[in-house]
Amino acid sequence: MRIGILTSGGDAPGLNAVIRGAVLTGITVHHQEFVGFRNGWKGVVDGDIVPLGREQIMGISKQGGTILGTSRTNPYEHGGAERVAEVMEQNGIDALLAIGGEGTLAAARRLSNAGVKIVGVPKTVDNDLDATDYTFGFDTAVQIATDAMDRLRTTGDSHGRCMIAEVMGRHVGWIALHSGMAAGAHAILIPERKTSIDQIVEWVQSAHNRGRAPLVVVAEGFSLDSMTDVHSERGLDAFGRPRLGGIGEHLAPMIEERTGIETRATTLGHIQRGGTPSAYDRVLATRLGMHALRLVLEEHWGCMVALQGTEIVHVPFADALGKLKVVPDERYDEAAVLFG
Repeated sequence: MRIGILTSGGDAPGLNAVIRGAVLTGITVHHQEFVGFRNGWKGVVDGDIVPLGREQIMGISKQGGTILGTSRTNPYEHGGAERVAEVMEQNGIDALLAIGGEGTLAAARRLSNAGVKIVGVPKTVDNDLDATDYTFGFDTAVQIATDAMDRLRTTGDSHGRCMIAEVMGRHVGWIALHSGMAAGAHAILIPERKTSIDQIVEWVQSAHNRGRAPLVVVAEGFSLDSMTDVHSERGLDAFGRPRLGGIGEHLAPMIEERTGIETRATTLGHIQRGGTPSAYDRVLATRLGMHALRLVLEEHWGCMVALQGTEIVHVPFADALGKLKVVPDERYDEAAVLFG
C-alpha cells in the first residue's frame, strides 16, 4: 500500500512526531510505502508530493512545525473529491492520512463520504476538538504560556504593575485556564464566561491590596459582558473570520483608569505554537501517528484517532465535528476560587 500524508491548517508542536510515528512503524513493521503532500490540501490538489522514507523522518520528532509545510487551502475550492481521487490515482496512492484541526477534518469527512479512503489525526493547540481528551500541541502551548507568565510576574513584582498576558483561544479558554492556574494568575478570562470590568477590577484590586502585583490571563476570544462581539482590529482571515488579538491592550487602560495601578499587556501570539514540542506532546503525537497507520491498514475510513483517558481509540469524523469542546462551568469555577 502507498499512503499519502498531509498536514493542514495551523501548525502545532508535534506534527513531525505524528509523521515519524506513522512512517517509521509503517516501513519497519508493515513494509508500507509513504509519500508526503507539500503544504496541506494545496499539495494534494496540485499533486505536489515528496518521498517519505527513513531518511526524511530521521530525528524529526523533536522539531517544531512540519517538514511537509501547511496551508489553509480548501480542496473543495480546487476540484473537490474528483480532483483528489485523480491525483491519488495518478500517483498510485491508495489512502490518505490527514493531520489537522476542525477545518482539515471537515474536509476529510466530506471527501470520505465521497469515497476517498482517508483517516485523520486531530491537531489543535486550542484543545477544542470534541471526542478527544487532549490534542498534541496543547501541552507545549500551555508550557510556553506559563513560562512567559512566570517572567511577567518578576517584572510586575519589580514595578508593582498589573500584568496582562493574552494567550490563544478563539472560542475556548483551555490554554488560558491551564496556564493561568499554573502561573498563579489572579484572574483568568475565557470566551466561555463573559465577565464585567467591575469584577475584573475587584480581582485586581484584591491582589494589589495584599501586596501582590496582579496577573491577569485573558484568551484572545474573551469579551466583556458589555461587548456585543469579540475584540478584533486586524481584519478578516482567509475564511472570513475576524483576526483576533488585542483584547489585553483593550483591557489594560480600563483597569489602570479604575484602579490607579500601572497596567501593561503582553500578547504571546504565535510563540505559543512554535519551537520544540514538550515530551508529553512528542509521546502523544507519536502514539497517534502509529494508531492512525493501524486505522489505514484496517480500513477504518472516515475515522480519526483520539485520546480517551490514556488509551488511543478511533471515532468517526462526525463525533469530533460540529461541537467545540468548551471549558465546563465546574472547571472555571474551580479555578475562580483562586482569583483575587
